[in-house]
Amino acid sequence: MKKILLGAAFTFLSITSTSAQKYQFSTVKDIEDTEVKSQGRTGTCWSFSTTSFLESEIIRLTGKNIDLSEMYTVRNTYSDKANNYLYRQGKAQFSEGGLAHDVINSVEKYGLVPEQVFTGLDLGQDRHNHAEMIAVLKSMLDAYIKNPAGELSPKWKQSVESVLDVYLGKNKKEFTFEGKKYTPKSFAEYVKIDPTNYVTISSFEHAKKYDQFILNIPDNFSNGAFYNVSLDELVAVTEDAIKKGYTVELDCDVSEKTFSSKNGVAVIPASSTENEKALTEIVEERTITPSLRQTEFENFNTTDDHLMHIVGLVKDQKGNTYFKVKNSWGKNQGNQGYVYMSVPYFKLKTISVLLHKDAIAPKLKNKLNIK
Repeated sequence: MKKILLGAAFTFLSITSTSAQKYQFSTVKDIEDTEVKSQGRTGTCWSFSTTSFLESEIIRLTGKNIDLSEMYTVRNTYSDKANNYLYRQGKAQFSEGGLAHDVINSVEKYGLVPEQVFTGLDLGQDRHNHAEMIAVLKSMLDAYIKNPAGELSPKWKQSVESVLDVYLGKNKKEFTFEGKKYTPKSFAEYVKIDPTNYVTISSFEHAKKYDQFILNIPDNFSNGAFYNVSLDELVAVTEDAIKKGYTVELDCDVSEKTFSSKNGVAVIPASSTENEKALTEIVEERTITPSLRQTEFENFNTTDDHLMHIVGLVKDQKGNTYFKVKNSWGKNQGNQGYVYMSVPYFKLKTISVLLHKDAIAPKLKNKLNIK
């Protein structure tokens, strides 16, 4: 009898030990992208991720692998943010943050330049840090707003531009790339980036389905419009785009304990008791409904705190699908700078996606009235 019990106990232990499954990922779809970079000590993930997205678009459209300047866009967007902050008399966001459509807006207004033309770094520097510059700019703008004389100095724009010149470098009006002269706008045309081709899609219950709406989040200083779709459609349009060979820009929340750049995974366990386990092993994940997603957004558990770039799809050994997400925290984290994000995590924590309108299925394009 004892032998039988011991045998049963051994069998149980064997089942328990083998039921734990460490992640084993296999590629479903991998789209060519550029080298993983680090945004350094800045809040400019929006520019790094969307610039990476545009670099993949250039590869798709032209076959050329071109390293674009993130900081050229950042510099010009800081100018726009300063204008907005002052015109609103300080009742607006002025920080390092932004959204994907800010990069698209910058391309339309200011064009694009290669990294070699505008690095945003002083000679000898290799890491971005904008803390001092933002503090100087905000103090300057606040002083103009609170001017005791009651009149705005006509030199305020010149002063702002001078600070940006000192910290990031003077804007480029013309440059040479591969032996040919360009302006930033003619270069954008050369790499075939047309800002009118890109749209932002989201899913929230407080907005009307299939209409555009302005999502009131702190970093949407430019009042960018979002198309509103169902949650299932948000997942489907993203998966379909990747399968068709289009990469996707992602704005999401990464504050969850189960988003791990170190382990290279982002999941939503069904039980919080498995949070730690879920970083290395497959666990059952939570069912995400539109109402749960809305609640998490309205109680500020889901915020627009980070933007990244979706460049592929992978599956684990149980057949669960994950988005391959390119981060901007350097190559020494997780899967060489990439995070594998489960569909439940995406459903709960995504704020929006930005993609080329041709990646959207005709039926959904018709619903959204996208031409």
